[in-house]
Amino acid sequence: KPVIFRATMQWFMDIQRYKELALKAVREVQWIPEWGEIRISSMIRERPDWCLSRQRVWGVPIPAFYCRSCGQVVLDPKVIRHIAGLVREQGTDVWFEREAKDLLPKGFKCPKCGSEEFEKESAILDVWFDSGCSHAAVLESHPDLTWPADLYLEGHDQHRGWFQVSLWTALATKGKPPYKAVLTHGFFVDESGRKMSKSLGTGLSPMVLCERFGADVLRLWVAALDFREDMRVSERILEQIAESYRRIRNTLRFVLGNLYDFDPERHLIPFGQRRALDRYASLRLQRLVQRVQKAFDEYEFHTVYHSIHEFCVTFLSAFYLDVLKDRLYIPLPDDPARRSAQSTLFEIAVTLPVILSPILSFTAEEAWAHLPDFKGKPESVQICDWPEARADYLDPSLEAQFEVYLKVREALLKAVEGLRERKVVRQPQECSVSLFASPGLLSQLRKIPLEELREILQVSLLAEVAPLSEAPPEAVPAEELEGLKLLVQKAPGRKCERCWMVSETVGSDPEWPDVCLRCVKILKAMGISP
Repeated sequence: KPVIFRATMQWFMDIQRYKELALKAVREVQWIPEWGEIRISSMIRERPDWCLSRQRVWGVPIPAFYCRSCGQVVLDPKVIRHIAGLVREQGTDVWFEREAKDLLPKGFKCPKCGSEEFEKESAILDVWFDSGCSHAAVLESHPDLTWPADLYLEGHDQHRGWFQVSLWTALATKGKPPYKAVLTHGFFVDESGRKMSKSLGTGLSPMVLCERFGADVLRLWVAALDFREDMRVSERILEQIAESYRRIRNTLRFVLGNLYDFDPERHLIPFGQRRALDRYASLRLQRLVQRVQKAFDEYEFHTVYHSIHEFCVTFLSAFYLDVLKDRLYIPLPDDPARRSAQSTLFEIAVTLPVILSPILSFTAEEAWAHLPDFKGKPESVQICDWPEARADYLDPSLEAQFEVYLKVREALLKAVEGLRERKVVRQPQECSVSLFASPGLLSQLRKIPLEELREILQVSLLAEVAPLSEAPPEAVPAEELEGLKLLVQKAPGRKCERCWMVSETVGSDPEWPDVCLRCVKILKAMGISP
């Protein structure tokens, strides 16, 4: 049978009246991503008038009445407020349960003919009108909230839906947009890019995933995504994120584990008195705080994840913490060099859980609970003040120094790799290295004590740091750094069983035949006998 189109009386919002205002308002809003502004502006230009009424048996009523005598339509603000009061007291059903005379204010008459006989409007409001008024219903009814909203967040299909209908109702009632910023995200799809579907077998239950991987892994996965595109999820992808999570967690465990005898009130060494490497690590922490703050402000959550992951895995685990092991495990407990390292580790342990807390909420809380007590320590990481980068730690000259030192280290590791392939050594700790540098580079290398530079390079012996002109023929130019040559050899002596450094002093004390003199002095100071 053919479809019959029938014109009926409906309620409309005159969209044409507000289009220019809407387009102007859209330009005042921050759109994340930026193409959201172009998309909604295009939809506004093409938008027809909004049909507000629907013919359904139940819903939010249109509070209008019709005079039975003259047909006058009554849509009076005083009447609407009166009915709103009834709904507030008795619920929406009061409209359907009562007759018109019982809904109108007592003694109300038709403004045109004076009749007291009325009929209720039978149509209800479009459900999009309900959601379009949510900004008023929520923000204006709670004294602790303010209008407009700081942020509207939904899928990119809502440029045509919630974002737009909210804009129309706000412009009609207040002349301003109901939000300061609008963020849109893609949809979850499977590993192959197909939509999530139970019938296709691609659906995944968040609760099941939480039980298997833990809530923090699921939260980390969400943070790692670029939400502006459709977001892929599968158990394989979550397994990869779980591995990243374990690396971050293990970094926190190492840092906290090496603060077991650290009392911040007694042992904290001021920043300016620490070793250069520890000051550099503190500086890198402040740079991380800056990047994370900027990324959160700009809703770049995947940048937060990648920045923290790179700091924990690449800088801390693969470099700084590995270098520190000798200084943390070998000297006397109160050795200033050890306390210098612990002072920076303490700063990392205080800061990392706080900047992780919006994402790894449970892990951050657990780490905070294991942090050494200090004066004014909040009970929970969730009530800590957000960290601000310390300007006094941000030393550009120190950053420039370590750019050089890390390139030297990179060149050294490449040279060691050649020795390893020839089975001369297995690791840098078995090496002796001499550095020969051009004048500008030489001054950088000599800014810190030779012992501190040796520690950064993780070799047993840094024989010399000399002018480039003194380089022997067998010294190799560094590809990573112009004006540098290295002479890398197997270090003389034997490996100390305690510190694992190769030294010619191993066996010098007959009571300790397998220990270097440095370790012998430490053992005797600790009162340890052979």
